[in-house]
Amino acid sequence: MRPRTRASVGAISTGLAIMLFTSTASAAPAAGASGVGDPYYPYAGNGGYDVSHYDIRLTYQPATDLLAGTTTILAKTTQELSSFDLDFGLHTNSVLVNNVPASFEVDPKENGELVVTPARPLAANQTITVVVNYADTPSKVVIDGYTAWKKTPDGALAVDEPQNSQWWYPANDHPTDKATYDVSVEVPDNVVALSNGTFATNKYRAGWTWWRWRSTQPQNTYATTLEIGAFQVNQSTTPDGKPFITAYDPATGDSLGAAKASVERTPEIDAFLATQFGPFPFEAQGGVVSTGLTFALEAQTRPVYSDKFFLAGSNTSVIAHENAHQWFGDSVSLGRWSDIWLNEGFASYAEYLWSEHEGEGTPAELAQYIYDSRPADDALWKVLPGDPGAANQFDDAVYDRGALALQALRTAVGNDAFFTILKTWTAAHRGGAARINDFIALSERISGKPLHDLFNTWLFTMGKPAVGPNGTSATTFSTAQAKEPKSYQRIERTHELLAAAHQY
Repeated sequence: MRPRTRASVGAISTGLAIMLFTSTASAAPAAGASGVGDPYYPYAGNGGYDVSHYDIRLTYQPATDLLAGTTTILAKTTQELSSFDLDFGLHTNSVLVNNVPASFEVDPKENGELVVTPARPLAANQTITVVVNYADTPSKVVIDGYTAWKKTPDGALAVDEPQNSQWWYPANDHPTDKATYDVSVEVPDNVVALSNGTFATNKYRAGWTWWRWRSTQPQNTYATTLEIGAFQVNQSTTPDGKPFITAYDPATGDSLGAAKASVERTPEIDAFLATQFGPFPFEAQGGVVSTGLTFALEAQTRPVYSDKFFLAGSNTSVIAHENAHQWFGDSVSLGRWSDIWLNEGFASYAEYLWSEHEGEGTPAELAQYIYDSRPADDALWKVLPGDPGAANQFDDAVYDRGALALQALRTAVGNDAFFTILKTWTAAHRGGAARINDFIALSERISGKPLHDLFNTWLFTMGKPAVGPNGTSATTFSTAQAKEPKSYQRIERTHELLAAAHQY
């Protein structure tokens, strides 16, 4: 906060005249805020600057879990700054700001906040280069009682949501500050290092290999991932010429065939989703299957899947879900973590659309079955998808009731308006972030209908919504008799696994 202007009163001579003397204290540069103001995660992100690019250069030794490297951050200040925060948990050796050594310390009030004080204050609207050198054992770093870094027998995974960057690179860790990326990782020859975007080249020294990745489209921090291990890597191109890179953990074992039969269909699934949501928003496609986690994550251009999704055979529902996030969550990111419905409700609805495409049940049939199978006292109706709370961000209600909300919208406005809304949304906010209220306003504008009651009922009101004739707040999903579509059990199991590791 800037100091206030202070006024002093002086009496002159005999008291016949009084003059007011005003002195103005010069405004000193302020410290950047330690968070962007997200109610769910007060220390997520930072104030005072916007990042445009991260250059991450790392060396990793799987045998000891030692990660060492340097991250260069290109950013622009949004205010005068005496200091600023980076979200980061590893041991820091040095920090340079515009090539000059800066002092730094870990904020004692909160783990994962690296406070940087430049040698000289920074002016507003100034371009800055921040270079952070560090080394640590990420699996031993605990932030808020949690470790996102996942050590595996032959490597490690930096895969998680809502945070994972703090365990491998310093960042402004909130989806509203996106950047482009170069990620270069040196690992022993017997393992590979995977990340987002396109594969640049390998550089060698005796016993070691550089894996270099580039993301040219705006990317949020939790959608940036790193997978190191003895993966089998396949490189090809999609029918429209994009690089298509997939990787499989050999430990997947008997499920490897089912995993490949699912992930290798990604270009086909993305082509279908493009007919529903608009053009695919990124420069590459792919997927990674690992035995080192129990869930899936929508890493930009290259989702990561647990091998458990394929134990019962091929599972294209999860492929449709995570690739729908390329539009809803990655390209159009949430403005606050309370807006998680904009990610998970839409990705879940994409599974319904893919189910219909495969002839295994329409969205209306799936919605009606889920609605009918959950009684009024079911936990599904006790969490608000539009503001579930940090502890319930990945609750079934966000996925299933969230998808039902979209089917209710579709029934209320009609097919043409519904898909126009989705395509306009992804085009208007491509590469940025938006809020639930923005989506509601767009839906009303395109449909020409008042939709407040519908969204309030399905997203923000506890209890099972009433279902009846077409209307803004009560809608029949399907006129068909409620029966279990072929795809329901697979979709239900997919959601159980998606949420398994997110018990915050």
